Amino acid sequence: MTAETKTVVVEREFAHPPQKLWRALTTPHLIEEWLMKNDFVPAIGHTFQLRGDWGHADCKVLQIEPNKTLSYTWGVMGLESVVTFTLTPAGGGTHLRVEQAGFPKTAAQAFAGATYGWKSFLEKLDAVVARD
Repeated sequence: MTAETKTVVVEREFAHPPQKLWRALTTPHLIEEWLMKNDFVPAIGHTFQLRGDWGHADCKVLQIEPNKTLSYTWGVMGLESVVTFTLTPAGGGTHLRVEQAGFPKTAAQAFAGATYGWKSFLEKLDAVVARD
């Protein structure tokens, strides 16, 4: 993104292979357990919503490389950003990098919320992947 925007980056190691994380990132009932209710379909160009008590995010799938990369837009209240999940094998597990890019410098509250939110979401993701 341009110098006029900020990017949230959250990284975490998981003790599970990329395939298990990929399943939790791309299967609607599992996405609901760690992120939000959704109508996600793993197909480039598919538009979907992530729905929470606060409202919803309008999204569109931009990139899919199974077990490696998933990227989609995230539009909320006039602010559009791009979320990218990058999975890298690490030892017997996976290094997951979540990047949400496109926050205007004036959107400090949204940036702070995303920073906190992704850390919380990844805690839940770890529990879902460990159980599933």
